[in-house]
Amino acid sequence: QNFDLMCEQVFKIDNMIRSVRVINSNGKMTAGGMRSGLKALEDAKKDEMLFMELSLRVRMRHEFDEEFGPVEFSLSHRGKIILISYPMGENVLFVTTERGLDLNRIPFEILKIIKNN
Repeated sequence: QNFDLMCEQVFKIDNMIRSVRVINSNGKMTAGGMRSGLKALEDAKKDEMLFMELSLRVRMRHEFDEEFGPVEFSLSHRGKIILISYPMGENVLFVTTERGLDLNRIPFEILKIIKNN
């Protein structure tokens, strides 16, 4: 899989997308980053903590797959931004966006990109 290409495709969906990152099972970023010209809201050290926690949380969400089906994405609508995570096998596609993003359309467009890669 070409994760860098996938990240580029996601960025092209909407200018409100702030960052697109692929995080591995160890919580390390393996592809992607911030949109050019934007600054992260958190510092690099907090990024590491966020990525490790995200990786762990995604792995734990498999507990109810039999009852509810597998998680396709999870969304967190926060005070400053929106966080969306997509399980991809051992990896996670982690997307941050501005508030006001079209939540009825954009998360599903990202899901299509993942399924087509």
